[in-house]
Amino acid sequence: MRHEIIDASQLELTDKVVAIKRVSKTVKGGRTMRFTALVVVGDGNGHVGAGLGKATEIPEAIRKGKEDAVKKLIHVAIDENNSITHDFIGKFGSASVLLKRAPEGTGVIAGGPARNVLELAGIKNIRTKSLGSNNKQNVVLATIAGLKALKTPEEVAKNRGKSVDEITN
Repeated sequence: MRHEIIDASQLELTDKVVAIKRVSKTVKGGRTMRFTALVVVGDGNGHVGAGLGKATEIPEAIRKGKEDAVKKLIHVAIDENNSITHDFIGKFGSASVLLKRAPEGTGVIAGGPARNVLELAGIKNIRTKSLGSNNKQNVVLATIAGLKALKTPEEVAKNRGKSVDEITN
């Protein structure tokens, strides 16, 4: 597992709001309304992160969500086809996302929450299937967990003490 610290100040990040929920808390004087915003940020070049922001106003919740997402940036292993290096199933809670590599020209075949993550990560060719829960937050986090666990052929070869040619063939 690689745990490198990514300097977000040098990346040109774009953000996308995946979901905004209105939540309420019942107190003595009635209900207090708040908003939670699930935001995904990425540079379109192998870096992506997701964050949750909560506030009384929507713009403030989005801003907080963006700040949280920048803190949780990960690096994604992308191959020469702008796809992932190998197939994987990302899991978070009861949500699972099957990530399958695809040849050039396939495009991004993915549902809403997973699509946002993959596009901001810079992946152009991939097939996905959301399995289990369809909760947007868990699907986004499962997709990120799957992308984070991907390894490059170089890493696998180094771990096994073999050459890259032996791994890829």
